[in-house]
Amino acid sequence: MKFGVVLPGGTAPQQLEQAILAEDSGWDGVFVWEAAYGVDAWTLLAAMAARTSRVKLGTMLTPLPWRRPWKVASQVATLDQLSGGRAILAVGLGAVTTDLPQTGEVVDLPVRAAYLDEGIDLIRSVWEGGTSYHGRHYHYETDRSDLAEAGHPMQERIPIWVVGVWPRPKSMHRALRCDGVVPQWAIDGREGMPSDVRDLRAWMADRGRGDVDVIIDGETPAGDPIAAADHVRPWGVAGATWWLETRWELPHNSDERMVEIRGRLASGPPSF
Repeated sequence: MKFGVVLPGGTAPQQLEQAILAEDSGWDGVFVWEAAYGVDAWTLLAAMAARTSRVKLGTMLTPLPWRRPWKVASQVATLDQLSGGRAILAVGLGAVTTDLPQTGEVVDLPVRAAYLDEGIDLIRSVWEGGTSYHGRHYHYETDRSDLAEAGHPMQERIPIWVVGVWPRPKSMHRALRCDGVVPQWAIDGREGMPSDVRDLRAWMADRGRGDVDVIIDGETPAGDPIAAADHVRPWGVAGATWWLETRWELPHNSDERMVEIRGRLASGPPSF
């Protein structure tokens, strides 16, 4: 099992310092929030790539239906080159909540789902050197193969993680096309449990995708490695491959939030 942290916010210099601390403290990945407006995720991740050498770097997550997929593809490929092959792209439909700016983007769920599916396919195509893609919503055509060569990722296959609602078939079949799934739970209105991860993994394995990463997020205490390990262990035993530490409940950009996340980073990841 690998352990990452989703940085909860702050200025660009604050988050850069947190990423350096995370690597120094033994974490395996650093992920940042991609907002409609605020600190730009990809500029920040490029700075992190230059100041770290080991941690995986990515977003948690990119609302792909509201982005141009060829632009996202170029940003992630650039990050992959600068980081020496450490980029991860996590995508989802995008959250429609009242605390986000109203920007006129499409909010219809089936339309966003169609955009997400085509966006994933287009991104994978251009990373593989494709110069032509035509779907219902996106069209991409170029005769500039030199640009594709210059922007080729360092990794043979950059991992794409996607939010998947378990056990909804359409959502989970989308996850089968990707390299990792960030589960959301639709199980009688309750929170997901480790046994649900076991069921999800069995479903994926039955369809030939036993290699898909399963990413679980949550909070563990700082300064108590035994309690942190006890909280995470059942998820790892059930088959989760990544634990992402979060701190979403505190006020955004508050001093309390910055102190809390720094303390948790410095304590290092759970170990068992």
